[in-house]
Formats: sequence, C-alpha cells, structure tokens
Amino acid sequence: MTAKEIARRADEAGLRLVRFLWCGNDGTVRAKASARHGLEGRLERGIGVTVAMQAMNGLDQLQPVPDMGPVGEYRLVPDLETFRELPYAPRSGALLTDHLNLDGTPAAVCQRSFLKRMEATLAERGLVLEAAFENEFSLAARVAGAYVPVDSGLCFSTIAMTASQDFADALAGALEAQGIVLEQYYAELGHGQQEISTGHAPALRAADEQVLVRETIRGVASSLGLVASLAPKPWPDNAGNGGHVHFSLWEGERNRFYDGGLSELARAFIAGVLAHLPGLCGLTAPSFNSYRRIVPRYWAGAYTCWGLDNREAPVRVASPYWNREEGSYNVELKACDSSSNPHLALAGTIAAGLDGIARRVEPGEPATIDPAKLPEGSVERLPASLEAVLALLESDEALTRAMGAEMTSTYLRFKRSEIDAYAGADPEQVAAEHRYKF
Repeated sequence: MTAKEIARRADEAGLRLVRFLWCGNDGTVRAKASARHGLEGRLERGIGVTVAMQAMNGLDQLQPVPDMGPVGEYRLVPDLETFRELPYAPRSGALLTDHLNLDGTPAAVCQRSFLKRMEATLAERGLVLEAAFENEFSLAARVAGAYVPVDSGLCFSTIAMTASQDFADALAGALEAQGIVLEQYYAELGHGQQEISTGHAPALRAADEQVLVRETIRGVASSLGLVASLAPKPWPDNAGNGGHVHFSLWEGERNRFYDGGLSELARAFIAGVLAHLPGLCGLTAPSFNSYRRIVPRYWAGAYTCWGLDNREAPVRVASPYWNREEGSYNVELKACDSSSNPHLALAGTIAAGLDGIARRVEPGEPATIDPAKLPEGSVERLPASLEAVLALLESDEALTRAMGAEMTSTYLRFKRSEIDAYAGADPEQVAAEHRYKF
C-alpha cells in the first residue's frame, strides 16, 4: 500500500489516530500517534522522536549514553505493509516503524534494522527463517484494588477456559481482523494463565506480528475491564510466562531443517544456538524478572541442552504433524519471554545459528530425560541472573559483531542500569515492577 492508499483507508474507516509503533531495548512497546490531519505526509516521512528514547531503560531512566541526550532526533519511519486497523482501540490504526537517521540511513541502534540485516545474511545463502511465537500470559481482574487471577483452574481445564471464554472469543476476533493467524488457544498451568500460538511467517513479519499480538492481548483485556500481563513472572507464587519461538530454515518451498528427520543443516544451526545460548539469553530473556522464571523443573529450559520433544530442554525439536512432516518440522527455543524485543531475539538467534553453520559444529547427543536428573557436570546450567548473561553477551564475539558496537554498548549500559535499580528488591517488588510493563 502507498501512503495515499492508507490515508484514504483511514478516512473510510473513520480513524482518528494511527500509532507509529516500536519496541525498545527494554522490550516495552512504545508509540507516537498521528492524527488524521497530516497523516499522509507522516506516513511518507515519519515522525520525529528524540534520540534519548534509545537510551531509556525499563524504568524510564535516561542512561548516560554518548550522543543520546536532549540533542538530536531519529525519524520513526513506518513500514506501510504493516498497517492494521486496531479492533480493540476506538478509531485507531497502527504500523511498525524503523528508526532512521535524518539522512535516511538506518540508525545503528535500530532493532528492526538489525533483524533486516540478519535476514539479508540468510538470503545470501538462499535461506529464509520462518518463525512463530507462543505467548503465555496471565489474565487478572481488579477486585477491591487488588489484581486477582480470573480463574484458579487446572492446566488445560475446561473450567478455566470457560472462565475466560468471552476474552478468548474477543481475542480470536481481534487477531483475525488484523490478518494474524491464530493456531491454538488454551488455559495454561498457572491461575489465570492463558497461552496462544500464532502462525509461522518470515522473521521480520513474525517479529512485527509479535508486537501486534502483545498489543492485542493487552488491548482486548483492557476493553473487557481485565488486565493481561506477559511478564516472565508477574506473581512470585504463580507460574511464569514464556514467549517461546519456533523456527525453521527454508529454501524456496523446501524446509531445510527436514531431511527425513533432523537435517545436517538443522543440527549445525541448533549447535550454534546452544553454543551462544548463555549470552543469547541477554536478548531472548533480557529482564531482571526473567530469571525468576528460568529455573529447573518448571519447563522453562534451564540447562544448555537440546532434545526431541524434551520440554525441559531450552532447545526442543518438535514432533512434526502426521502427513505434514516437512511442512511442520521446526525447533522451539524455550529460553525466551515477552520481556524481549522480538526483533532482537530473532536477529540474535539467526546470528547464533549462522555461526554454527559456518563452523559446521555438532550439537552433541539430545537429552532424553529431564536434564536436572543427569549426573552433575554432564550438562551446563544456564546463568541464573541477568548480570551473568549480560557478561556472557558482552564477551560473545559472534553476537556482538552482528549487533554492532553502538547497539551492543547502548544495550548493555541500560540493561545493567536495570540490575542496579532492582538490587535488593524482594520477589514481590520485582514482580510488581514488571507486571504491567509487558
């Protein structure tokens, strides 16, 4: 679509505001909105935003990053193909944006541009990463000033599903209206916990749609007087929320992860992800709250291993569907949650996998039991804190080279500022601080 066509569509739909969305280093979805007046020009030329926003941490504390203070501006330039009318927000639409410098070049810290670069690197090999996200989230109601889960049912319980059936119907309708494929929905393990999975798409579109899905979950909940949290651990004593990503590599119509089973290319890609996973978690599970969730025996993937349908392994090769083996063969990364920027998470995963392919490494034998039951020393525990994973990310040459020096230094600086901010906080304080950011 052109800017003129979108402006005309906005008129026909009676839209009053169009949100220019981006997801920052802190994983928060942010936006500036254009009114109908001047919309066509803003669609063509973008909206200005201070360079300081890329140095703003998850507590809205501006970090002392060189050249990211009160002087200077980026342009939020929309990708017109991402335009959606928002069914949960009155007379509103939205688009995903890139951060561009004033000369029109991608800003070094633009997360969406990073994913585009990694897609281009894959394309040089004739490959496309297809990805899909599974989102777990906690649904609650405000009762006497407190937030109470909408059910206390069991995992996959139809009683729990019934308690949320009006929300689920509205959510399914809102996703359909935006052209986002809903694959599955069910009540999960925790009280008030839900899970949805959406359809596979090329990496950039999958990351863009993940932003829209997160917005839709929260927006639909709000329209029904509920609150939805995608935080990794919104309540200390309840189940954690993952944002698992499923992925496979394609060459035209051929799934290169499948060769009558797990292909050699898939094994090398998995090996690369495993080799870099301790540092990669700095991009895929990047909040202080994430490490309340990634613990052994909670099906969150707390060990550096892989397995065939092993849900305690952070990298799981999923069983394919009968009679659709090639089309459905994929790998799941469980050490990922919705406090991540999905563009960073997918770009980092591609960088790690490509390094495995380039070095032709092997992932070793798959874990066939709960890795917590393996002999001590036979499998490495993933780092148990954000501080530890950031140190490993900083020392990971493949990941930092792919990110670039400016993005890496900016990201590490303000992520470490969040560690300082939460130092000494008890589990309830940490949960409360993250509950309504994601």
